[in-house]
Amino acid sequence: MIQGLRTVIYQVPDLEAATAWYARVLGIEPYFAQPFYVGFEVGGFELGLDPDMGGGGPAGGVAAYWGVDDAAAELARLLALGARPFKAVADVGEGIRVAVVKDPFGNPLGIIENPNFAREKVR
Repeated sequence: MIQGLRTVIYQVPDLEAATAWYARVLGIEPYFAQPFYVGFEVGGFELGLDPDMGGGGPAGGVAAYWGVDDAAAELARLLALGARPFKAVADVGEGIRVAVVKDPFGNPLGIIENPNFAREKVR
C-alpha cells in the first residue's frame, strides 16, 4: 500500500556544491553525508542527493513539489539563491499556486502553496 512520499533523490554532478546549496535552501544540515549520497530529513521526508544514480548521465530528473506558505516569495528566494526560473507561479485552482525552478545542478524543484493541505514547516 502506498503511504505517501518518503524520499526524492536528485542526481547532482557536484555533491559538495549541491549539499551546501540545499543546506542553505532548507536551513538545515544533512543527517547522512557520504561521498556517494547525502540525505536531508525535511518534515518527516527525505531529500537525497546522488552524484551517480547508477546511470552516470547528466543532472536532471524528478520534480518534487515542496509545500510553502507563499509561492511568489519562495520563488523569489530560490532565484536569489541561484536557482533558474523554469515555470512561473501559476494558480491551478482552489487557492493552490505552483512554480518550478531549476536548481544550480539542473534538477527541477517544484513549490506548492496549498491552503487546503496541512503542512509542517522546515524551520
